[in-house]
Amino acid sequence: MLSTARSELYEETARGLRGEVKDLPSVWLYDERGSKLYQEITRLPDYYLPRREAEILEVRAREIAQGTQAEMLVELGGGGAKNTRYLLDALDSLERFVPFDVSEQMLQSSPRYPGISVQPIVGDFERDLDSLPSGGRRLIALLGSTIGNLAPARRGRLFEAVAGALAVDDAFLVGLDLVKDASRLEAAYNDSAGVTEEFVRNALAAVNGELDATFDQRCFAYDAHWDPEHEWVDIGLRAREPHAVEIAGLELEVEFAAGELLRVEISSKFRRERFEFEAGKAALLVESWWTDRAGDFAVALLRGHRKETS
Repeated sequence: MLSTARSELYEETARGLRGEVKDLPSVWLYDERGSKLYQEITRLPDYYLPRREAEILEVRAREIAQGTQAEMLVELGGGGAKNTRYLLDALDSLERFVPFDVSEQMLQSSPRYPGISVQPIVGDFERDLDSLPSGGRRLIALLGSTIGNLAPARRGRLFEAVAGALAVDDAFLVGLDLVKDASRLEAAYNDSAGVTEEFVRNALAAVNGELDATFDQRCFAYDAHWDPEHEWVDIGLRAREPHAVEIAGLELEVEFAAGELLRVEISSKFRRERFEFEAGKAALLVESWWTDRAGDFAVALLRGHRKETS
């Protein structure tokens, strides 16, 4: 019998493939092989995001620690993320570390620190925030510009869920990539070694294996391009020719026209004003905003806005 989470993923997959712009939920990227490929991507020369975030956290982690006095660090979608170590090293008051990730394989590589209880949770942070443990001051972190993989409506729902989960003394730390020259943005997702393409194509392999689908890699060309209207990098695969794909596990046949996009992921880039506006709609206030020296990346510390009651 399917778990609730898997059943929801299948339903989301079917909806996405019936959409005006066909898409696959990005969860399909992160099976065991995909998780390893992603770790390779973070080491690529043009993929500057983790290095810029590390530059900020190396300088600001102590300030973050002093400002939050967190006793529990919850990292959303961050199994194995190296930049978490800056926070773990700085948080002297930390008692518990809770890595929260859809990939069990990624969680197995989470940092271990003497004297800190590690409590990994396998789950989708968009749906399962109510499963987070409570107790003590919490710092909830969403690093690596993972927030950029969510379309605006989904970001809004996440902001609302986080705002609802934050207690008075809790804080929310977000890493986000900033709008910059389109050529640099596209280079970050079109590496010459083809690792990012292999990572994206792995989503098709995962769907084929789990849902008995007939996606043929030869029928699709990799495509990652900057969309200036939405200010995101659109990442996916374009049909080389008209063809149909059978997905037996969903009892679904999907037809592709020549040149039609199958979106697998987006990577939104941000401006401070837009980010503060979106967060503010969910009653989240930006308390601090730090960037690297080049202004490529930002880390924001947010608090929930609590109205005083009489």
